[in-house]
Amino acid sequence: MKGIEVGRVCIKTKGRDSGDKCVIVKVIDANFVELVSKTRQKPRKVNINHLELLDQVIDSSKENEIKKLFG
Repeated sequence: MKGIEVGRVCIKTKGRDSGDKCVIVKVIDANFVELVSKTRQKPRKVNINHLELLDQVIDSSKENEIKKLFG
């Protein structure tokens, strides 16, 4: 089952970044996470209701894996 966890790959469904692939880098609480995307390299706080979780999980501590995902 897909869950909210660090390294989970997801797609933004709302906002100006909708449709962008992103990676969760920090779980803040039950409603919010911080993520990075191709267009926004700096971590950004996002409501989890605005995300579509994918099955893919990467090691988010390795910057080269994140760059490869956005390649």
